[in-house]
Amino acid sequence: MKHKPDPKRPKIGLREIAAEADVSVATVSRVLNGNSHVDPAIRDVVRDAAAKLNVDLSQRNKTKALAFLLSNRAMLHSFHSRILLGAEAYCAAQGWDMIFLSFHYSPNVPWKELHLPKAVQRHDVVRAVVLAGANSANLLELLDHKGIAYSVLGNNVVGGPKNLKGDVVFSDDIQGGQEMTRYLISLGHRNIWFVGNLRLPWFARHFEGYSSAMIEAGLVPRWSGLEFEDETEMGYINTKSLLAQGEACTAVLAGNDQTAHGVFKGLRDSGLKVPDDVSVAGCDDTASTWLHPGLTTTREFPEQLGQQMVKLVLNRIAQPSLAPQVVTIPTQLIKRESCSPLLASKELASVKTGVR
Repeated sequence: MKHKPDPKRPKIGLREIAAEADVSVATVSRVLNGNSHVDPAIRDVVRDAAAKLNVDLSQRNKTKALAFLLSNRAMLHSFHSRILLGAEAYCAAQGWDMIFLSFHYSPNVPWKELHLPKAVQRHDVVRAVVLAGANSANLLELLDHKGIAYSVLGNNVVGGPKNLKGDVVFSDDIQGGQEMTRYLISLGHRNIWFVGNLRLPWFARHFEGYSSAMIEAGLVPRWSGLEFEDETEMGYINTKSLLAQGEACTAVLAGNDQTAHGVFKGLRDSGLKVPDDVSVAGCDDTASTWLHPGLTTTREFPEQLGQQMVKLVLNRIAQPSLAPQVVTIPTQLIKRESCSPLLASKELASVKTGVR
């Protein structure tokens, strides 16, 4: 039986909320529509007034769409494409839509001078943002000041996400770097080099795990990090460089699989075989189907990362007062043919002459 509304109970609308908050009806409307020009303090006053009147502002906005914002990365980057797939699938399962936006910006621009895509600034178009790609503190500060809900892939925030109002999802690549390095050490390797650009956070976190495991074993971390925009070229040039210097090397840990691909090429062009002469390991498991021999790597779970990022941001929409949430997704060590046990004779030869 359908219940009729109580005629004695007055209908609460924007005018009543405005009176409770002591602001104009237009201001309440702007808060409801997510207008980014409303002062955050006034926005909080309006939300508090609505809560006192038992009005859920989130239910008054019928928009059910999120923006997937890919920052400073190629649109077809395989890892982030899989994050998008996971995010879209979770959105669809919850009855939400997702729009894809590519956004390029400088990390050196003050947050007040950044210009967000117009759709992100329209609360009547999208309710919140899922941030992938490579991000910097200035964009996160801008979203915080504009009161735009977001979740972000923490691994790719330059300088690390600190004091954020948004939610963060990590892939545990620090632990992954530790596990992979310990595995190489268990195979007898001692002259293990890390290849990657440590100015980029996803390489720096993996290197942190590698360094921890090396020091734990009484070994000296060794790094080759000539910087190239193309990650395959970076792996190739750094490998050729350390070999040209006659460095002792029996194993290379690359910061991701694209870099490991370049390491493969650099070793082969130097007349060396993987893993007979040098073992090679990667991180992210995006190149396993086309590298030969099969690449030992740290498997991450990008689809799960995307799902968790959407889950957190939907929770944020439903409960804006929640404290910032942090979720970490474990990684998995995948052993393939690119790594092999080290013979004592080969270790001695590498120390004396390098691996050339």
